[in-house]
Amino acid sequence: MDIIEQPFGVTTDQQPVDLYTLSNDHGVSTQIMAYGGTIISLQTPDRIGNLGDIVLGFDTLADYQERSPFFGCIAGRYANRIANGTFGLDGTTYPLATNNGPNHLHGGWRGFDKVLWKAETTQTGGEVALELHYTSQDGEEGYPGNLDVTVTYTLTNQNELRIDYRAVTDKPTILNLTNHTYFNLAGQGKILDHQIMIDADSFTPVNATLIPTGTLPAITGTPFDFRTLTAIGARIHEDDEQLRYGGGYDHNWVLNRPDQGLRHVITVTEATTGRCLDVATSQPGVQFYTGNMLPDTLLGKQGQIYTKRAGFCLETQHFPDSPNQPHFPSTVLRPGEHYHETTVFAFSTAP
Repeated sequence: MDIIEQPFGVTTDQQPVDLYTLSNDHGVSTQIMAYGGTIISLQTPDRIGNLGDIVLGFDTLADYQERSPFFGCIAGRYANRIANGTFGLDGTTYPLATNNGPNHLHGGWRGFDKVLWKAETTQTGGEVALELHYTSQDGEEGYPGNLDVTVTYTLTNQNELRIDYRAVTDKPTILNLTNHTYFNLAGQGKILDHQIMIDADSFTPVNATLIPTGTLPAITGTPFDFRTLTAIGARIHEDDEQLRYGGGYDHNWVLNRPDQGLRHVITVTEATTGRCLDVATSQPGVQFYTGNMLPDTLLGKQGQIYTKRAGFCLETQHFPDSPNQPHFPSTVLRPGEHYHETTVFAFSTAP
């Protein structure tokens, strides 16, 4: 197990940014920078032991600052969308940025993906960890309360990358944190032949601006039924209103067994490399996004050209627009309460 720290660049406001490389005893490694708490690379072996980078990203800090579609970052204070950039809490209405059409997205113009986190590293016998801390001031991006947030990335010798999100506040606020990594288990090309299983019996359909309608329909008989391993591209082009709204999959699945806390909910496999990804989470939902809004050509790491559907995201989360939909699981955090959610990405190979 090892952690290496090195400079990665300087922000536009002249703040130095460090890059941290976490490695385990089996060759699995990840690089995470303090700007945005961003996962820049994730090296895992294929079925014959060859290491490959399975996440999308850029080579320079400037690229992340200037043109990143949320590659690898921490999204917050509120990941995903809030309708019309406004929510009510305890009788007060809070206006937020409308940075995604008429809606608020991923914390606003300067969400947690665009701040510099303070970093500390730790190492024990079986794991290495990067602990990132940020204090979001009362009123930042319109949100109430001074919010102290800690996000810990832990790499284990079981080839797991665990993300723990913790926070406390001094005023009632709302909070929804996730990671926005784009995965491609083949390392290149499109992700339509990946097979995915999502342990969910329903999802939250959306309107034309991708805000949930509030209903929780069953997925049986729809293109959203991934309860058994199914190719991502098997039904993505069907004539379905929800697929038209999202340009593909860009929806929240209502994960089963939320009362069980951390539980296995997703499996993804890629046949050519044999790579497998298993996801466990304590969160009630996941935004499965298939890179529909990536440009046709985007210059990425090491000269790669990313295209539409070159990566998929598994944004474990609370539901979009929950502050405006009281029958959704609550995202309110109050003084004296401790926010803690966990997601584990586990990597393996199949014969």
